[in-house]
Amino acid sequence: MKKSKKVIVILVTVAIIIAVLYFLQKLLVPKYVDGIVEGALVAEYYQEENKDFDVIFIGDCEVYENFSPVALWEEYGINSYIRGSAEQYIFQSYYLLEDTLRYHKPEVVVFNIQSLQFGKAQNEAYNRMSIEGMKWSKSKVDCIKASMTEEEDFITYVFPILRYHSRWNEITSEDFKYMFKSKKISHNGYFMRIDVKAAENVPTGRPLGNYDFDENAWKYLDMMRELCDENDIKLIMIKAPSLYPYWYDQYDAQVVDYAKKYNLPYYNFLSLGDETGIDYSTDTYDGGLHMNLSGAEKLSHYFGNILVNEYGVSDRRGDATLEAIWNEKIKDYNAEIEAQKIKYGID
Repeated sequence: MKKSKKVIVILVTVAIIIAVLYFLQKLLVPKYVDGIVEGALVAEYYQEENKDFDVIFIGDCEVYENFSPVALWEEYGINSYIRGSAEQYIFQSYYLLEDTLRYHKPEVVVFNIQSLQFGKAQNEAYNRMSIEGMKWSKSKVDCIKASMTEEEDFITYVFPILRYHSRWNEITSEDFKYMFKSKKISHNGYFMRIDVKAAENVPTGRPLGNYDFDENAWKYLDMMRELCDENDIKLIMIKAPSLYPYWYDQYDAQVVDYAKKYNLPYYNFLSLGDETGIDYSTDTYDGGLHMNLSGAEKLSHYFGNILVNEYGVSDRRGDATLEAIWNEKIKDYNAEIEAQKIKYGID
């Protein structure tokens, strides 16, 4: 009997310790709902009840701030989602696409090629914002291994409390409020800003000693292309119309050559200003780095026409289930527009 009581005490003690550590971890992990919100984007995808998306955008801020899935739906009936994250490296894009295919198979994958310039991760903070929101799977494990800097340890992704245990002096009411459920940040992966800051005195690129993309970047682009081929998905490469970081002609030439070699479509929106109607005095909120709502909707209008008329992406309007889902999304989208008008003092 005494032995049984001892076992019970041990088990209860272990359970209490695990519960305490679990709650501490939930408290200490960054919530990304105010301030730096980009770390919340990856996780929001899993909250979608209907993941039957026909178009998936993959990439960094040049997709999640430059395209509006709501605009694509309202004008063309395109059912789309943006799986973007801040400074998403190409190996992370690949594994996020691999992860996406666990849930559904899109008709088209749109990949922004800005990240080709990085053969390895540059920053742990950006790694965390791209990876921690992923659900556990082989894709996430492989993504962690491909992304870790020399200073990082795999175990800290398994148990984030080991990484964030020192956040005590940063804890705010936000950490308690959103311990178990975060608020919605994006609109199908699109991060909205409606304010305006014109692009002025944008710096030109300084000469580089070497413009060649790293072999590791090419390897993951090959893997992405092959994954799309295996699943009968059309891969479209794009360069978003962001003026900075500077996109060199030497970079672009390599992408053009790759697209020709493998018969892939490639759209460089930096050179399509007349066609898209992008005006850098009104369509950016941060001096040309990213589009505001006006710019994102212009770009979506232009690209949506291409998706429908050149690649046959389905018009899903008329699908009662999707119509109901998108009606709610449109309400949220319009509500945020009104809220931001108040926030930024826009009539």
